[in-house]
Amino acid sequence: MSLFVPKFDESVIVREAGAEVVGGDPARVRLLADSSATGGALSTVRVTLGEGAAGAVPHLHRNSAEMFYLLDGAAELLSGDDVVTADRGDLVVIPPGAPHAFAAAPGTTADILIVITPGVERFEYFRHLQRLRLGEATLESLLEVQERYDNHFLRSTAWEKRH
Repeated sequence: MSLFVPKFDESVIVREAGAEVVGGDPARVRLLADSSATGGALSTVRVTLGEGAAGAVPHLHRNSAEMFYLLDGAAELLSGDDVVTADRGDLVVIPPGAPHAFAAAPGTTADILIVITPGVERFEYFRHLQRLRLGEATLESLLEVQERYDNHFLRSTAWEKRH
């Protein structure tokens, strides 16, 4: 086991009013702290999903674990080959290399704090998703940056069969 010691000198403080928000109804992402702000320790966002809204399609991160903490509502999460439902106050941590996805559970909303550690510069990834949503980028352009953001898309029978 190796020990990673992040390198940054000052506390990172992000006020809600100052956080950049991308997306819109039914999926909104508040960009909180990127890897560069935390010396590589973590990247964190807050995702708010409308009733039954999709969050992320199945994917994996080769070099980072991803933590999901349910601030409110309920979410379905793909964890490997299992789909679990997390409710308010629940925590799910996905290890590196494990397929995962998330969405608001049917009939409910979800407010999720997401942390990736060690951090990867992810803010530009979420901005890229916004450009895709607005028709300013293509799906192919997203596939071209999978390595840069350590976000590798895949198919999941378990996720596709969940409803």
